[in-house]
Amino acid sequence: MANQDKSEKLKLYYSIAEVAEMFDVNTSLLRFWEKEFPQIAPKTGGRGVRQYRKEDIDMVGLIYHLVKEKGMTLPGARQVLKNNKDGVVRNHEIVTRLKAIKEELLAIRNELDGE
Repeated sequence: MANQDKSEKLKLYYSIAEVAEMFDVNTSLLRFWEKEFPQIAPKTGGRGVRQYRKEDIDMVGLIYHLVKEKGMTLPGARQVLKNNKDGVVRNHEIVTRLKAIKEELLAIRNELDGE
């Protein structure tokens, strides 16, 4: 997931375009996942404008991890979320933290190489 600045972290709702950008996917994929995974349930405004909450974005992140990074099928991802959501959440959090640490270490190395 792309880094968010502080002003974005304070937002309660995100548009579908913002969420799609976070995961570098098309908005049509997010709409499709909404149909396939009832756990993604953005609030819709009067004109059908989707408003994603943090919980929705977290679920999109889990599904993205299972489908795009681990290569699972949609039925497989649905089953894993149904049977072991807590385990998936823990694993995803660990992977996310490790990626952040890797980015920090690479930045430090690049800084040291530049001296």
